[in-house]
Amino acid sequence: MIVYSNTRFLVVDDFSDFRSSVKAMLTQMGAQQIDVAASGAETIALCSKTRYDVILHDYNLGDGKNGQQVLEELHQAKLIGPHCIFVMVTAESSQAMVMAALEYEPDAYLTKPFNRSSLQQRLDRLVERKKLLAPILDALAANDQAGVVNACDALLKQQPRLAPLCLRYRAKALAALGRDADLQALLQSVVDDRPLPWALVMLADHLLDRGQLDRAETLYEQGINLFPMLPTLYDGLARVKQLRGDQLKAQVFLEQAVKISPNNPQRQAELGRIARENQDPDRAVRAFRQAVTLGRHSAFRDPEHHLGLADSLCAQAGDSAPSPKALLEIRQTMDDMTSSWRGDDGLTARGELLQAGALKRAGKTADAAQLASNAAGRLAGLDGFFAADTALQIAAQLRELGQAEQADQMLSTCAEIYGDDPKVMAGIAEQTSDPEILRSGDQAMELNRQGMQLYQKKSFPEALEAFRSALALQPRNISYALNTAQSLLRLALANPDPALRQECLDCLQRVRNMPSSDARFERYTKLREKAESL
Repeated sequence: MIVYSNTRFLVVDDFSDFRSSVKAMLTQMGAQQIDVAASGAETIALCSKTRYDVILHDYNLGDGKNGQQVLEELHQAKLIGPHCIFVMVTAESSQAMVMAALEYEPDAYLTKPFNRSSLQQRLDRLVERKKLLAPILDALAANDQAGVVNACDALLKQQPRLAPLCLRYRAKALAALGRDADLQALLQSVVDDRPLPWALVMLADHLLDRGQLDRAETLYEQGINLFPMLPTLYDGLARVKQLRGDQLKAQVFLEQAVKISPNNPQRQAELGRIARENQDPDRAVRAFRQAVTLGRHSAFRDPEHHLGLADSLCAQAGDSAPSPKALLEIRQTMDDMTSSWRGDDGLTARGELLQAGALKRAGKTADAAQLASNAAGRLAGLDGFFAADTALQIAAQLRELGQAEQADQMLSTCAEIYGDDPKVMAGIAEQTSDPEILRSGDQAMELNRQGMQLYQKKSFPEALEAFRSALALQPRNISYALNTAQSLLRLALANPDPALRQECLDCLQRVRNMPSSDARFERYTKLREKAESL
């Protein structure tokens, strides 16, 4: 018999009578430490102060966060550990609700109404399972991924019936450790033995990330035949189609995923982005509108969703002027964005440019000019910079709105930061023929190329000098700064020298404001961690 006298409970429901009823049931079960909350915000606040063993959380809490969004944030903010039991309590059984919450994996569902006996039976099973998994969960709580693997191996021998859970924990740990060959072998053996949904998705994603499109596509299709209600399989097929350049089919698969599970703001935003690329502004508007609405109380709220909605509303008008209704929604969306992300001048400027473009098309040239001027002023004073595609879009908007000088400055800075990327330079060339912008990085690019050749030949001191010279010519170039930092770090590891370490950190400091969406951000993070640990 499970003893609950030392178990700390949290009961969350917006109806006080229900909270009281559940608290009474738990008290009859021997529980002595029971907290209650009426909203998602209260849950987050309580969990930031107290570590609960069991959380019984209603799904529909009226205004504010729902149960799914609370679970998202608890995981995102690491406010609950692996030992915590999170039970979603609901009177609803709609597909949208079930699929949305399933994607964030509560430990169990409990459907209202229920009595003390059914509650205790469910909790007893969950507690017993957590006790059996304790060695794995302990390692997870300590972020000891190697320990997770060892605990899984031991438990598989002791408790074969827990194999599906142990194998999944083991797979996630192998992925975290970067043991790709072991991970692929494990997932393939699971799929060959019994095609569990999580293993199919994980193996297909693993293969896709390594460029094995044909094998990944086959697995996604196999998964859909077996588990047609699993939205992540359609997400995966959409990614395959995007990589093959078939954006229309990618949109079809994303629409299927959204139909199954419509309450995921990230999926809605991805559908909006693809639809926008496919010149389908009506679908883009609906998807981005949903992303903004769903994100209002979500840990995954993103200003790009607001910008995507405003841009799609502009595109929806086609060659005509945006309607007064569209202009109002654009303004309200941008106002919501700037008030939610206060102090971000880059976001504010982007919102002003979108509004200015819409107003110009509507014939409100004076208002458009004022907003464009405001945006140009904000951009001139920015400390950080944008992702390359965003910078190119901003430059085009500035030029269209009569801010040619600021547009050229944006392109010049873009060329300095991303000038080693041929695709970025091609995008710049579409907007300007100015040789000072287009040819400004030729010498630095050649020095960087020489540095990479020398580095590959293990001529590290000579490579460092080449990278230093490239960086001196273009001090804000991300690749040159990272290459210089990596060369300095290698030399410092071989021959510890405080001066080399400090120069390495100085190089990384130059690109500290690089967008986190940049593919090189992970490399930057790892280099900084290594340099700081010296």
